[in-house]
Amino acid sequence: MKEILQHRSVKEIEIAEAVFDDIRISSEQALYLYENSDPVFCGWLANILKERNYNQRVFYNKNIHVEVSNICINRCSFCSFYRDRLDSPAWEMSIDDIMVLIAEKSTDGITEIHITGGLHPEKKLAFYVELLTQIRAKYPEVHIKAFTAVEIEYFAKTENRSYQDVLGILKSCGMNSLAGGGAEILDDNIREILCPLKTKSQTWLEIHRIAHEMGIKSNCTILYGHIEKYKDRVYHMRKLRELQDRTGGFNCFIPLKYKSHGNSLEINTETSLSEELKNYAISRLFLDNIPHIKAYWPMSGVEMALMALSFGADDFDGTISDSTKIYSMAGGEKKPELSENQIRNLLSEAGFIAFERNSEYVVIAENEIY
Repeated sequence: MKEILQHRSVKEIEIAEAVFDDIRISSEQALYLYENSDPVFCGWLANILKERNYNQRVFYNKNIHVEVSNICINRCSFCSFYRDRLDSPAWEMSIDDIMVLIAEKSTDGITEIHITGGLHPEKKLAFYVELLTQIRAKYPEVHIKAFTAVEIEYFAKTENRSYQDVLGILKSCGMNSLAGGGAEILDDNIREILCPLKTKSQTWLEIHRIAHEMGIKSNCTILYGHIEKYKDRVYHMRKLRELQDRTGGFNCFIPLKYKSHGNSLEINTETSLSEELKNYAISRLFLDNIPHIKAYWPMSGVEMALMALSFGADDFDGTISDSTKIYSMAGGEKKPELSENQIRNLLSEAGFIAFERNSEYVVIAENEIY
């Protein structure tokens, strides 16, 4: 340790000492790491925290995504997924279509169905109530993670109901947890450029607060590497950390890198590999109260996700079964599908111990004790 810290700045040594003593780092310290420290130093500190909690354990699950439609009224400039109805490829699935898809993709014993999609102008709350009801009836043991705060706000507006009413209805029909998308950067000046029609920052936070207080856990995300500055990333994570202090309802934080392909934002460069790893590390260091950091391989690619596991991430997401197009349409993995054996072998070869989890991070495999 002395050798590693020998040529470090006073502020870096102070941050390292805080990590060793399990003391929360400040926003100012996180910003200092972004602006002054190298990825190796940040990763070394983040790995200390990760191994303190999980040793070499890395979590995964058996899951599929249901992306009901990519027709969306929001038209966010960074989004490569949305289409107008007459665009190609635009799609919208019926409930029967979705049930067939789930039956086809669930042959390997999935434990989670993740439902999301665009804000389709005709698919309102009643459609999703019926969808959840049918899924829960046929798959009573499967965890349904569904909708972002953006969709909850949309349902509330179109039905003239409160967020609590909407969440209560969906929970009663079988929704177990809320997805973490739509956060982007929690600064409305940035959102005005990226996604002017999308949920405002405070509303996103408020919906997650209400969900948590109703016993509905959720994930949270950041979309970084576009027009934001380091200070904006820190501010975003500070708002998440403050809400987590209040509710304890976030299961996992997922850093999502802006992908430049196929959108109207007109930023052609992407965050470098070293910057991506550094961002994982600082996320782990700063978000001390969110238990898990996910390396979402369909977005980053398998090799990058494996590297992130040495920079603070402890979750590899899941098998996916080629059921998501959100990042493949933006230039991510073209066929996002890994078998359980492939995941376990990849993690083992990288020096980690694979643990299958459920959506609430309870280990499933009988021969593994968490």
